[in-house]
Amino acid sequence: MITYVLGVLVAAFQASPRDSLLAEGIRLAAMEPAAALTRFEAILARDSNDVAAGWRAAVALNDLAEPLDARNDRPRRDSLLARAQELARRSVRLAPREARAQFALGLVLGNTALTRGLKQRVRLSVEIQEVAQRAIALDSALDGPHHLLGRWNHEVMKLSGLERFVARNLLGGRGLGQASWSEAQRQLELAVALDTARIYHRLDLARIYLARKDTTAALTQLHTIDRLPDRVAADSRYRRAARELLAQLDR
Repeated sequence: MITYVLGVLVAAFQASPRDSLLAEGIRLAAMEPAAALTRFEAILARDSNDVAAGWRAAVALNDLAEPLDARNDRPRRDSLLARAQELARRSVRLAPREARAQFALGLVLGNTALTRGLKQRVRLSVEIQEVAQRAIALDSALDGPHHLLGRWNHEVMKLSGLERFVARNLLGGRGLGQASWSEAQRQLELAVALDTARIYHRLDLARIYLARKDTTAALTQLHTIDRLPDRVAADSRYRRAARELLAQLDR
């Protein structure tokens, strides 16, 4: 009995540093992704199969890569996203029913696709759709996968008719034929309904409304963004993008 109690106490002591690091990382993740990443990586250094730390580290790496859009930043961006994809895939493999791990993978693949040629974008697009749909099937109340699927529909619909034909018939992207403007709008509206204070949801929804010539609905989203507080480090960039759209509409 004494041996058992001692074993429990030792296990609890060993687990506490991990739990503390995870809690610190979660607290820092929104506004300080680099600081959060150091906590998650410290956990992974002890246990590379820690799912919670793995998918969160993937999201933090993605957040660090996202603003690196200058040509000179491309190697750094690619390196961060490659590591993020590795961690997200491992988390999905270890916990296939963890909706947030599925979302993390889709998020990373989506940002990776933005700088790739058509052939690679099509290959990634097929997987992004599948991952987003799996995440929604696992947890339909999670806002991120709805945004991911709405953005997927939007990106496909932005392709020219020729690009869509080539993607569907020559590059293996037959699933791209399922994309539509109405589904892009529906999924982004769901994301907004699930998290009404998320600036990024409203910004992409406004872009879809503008693409569908619904200026009034777009203006509602853009003006709402101006009243929302920053919740993540990227919100200042998203807010700036919203104001630029407003300025274009005013002109």
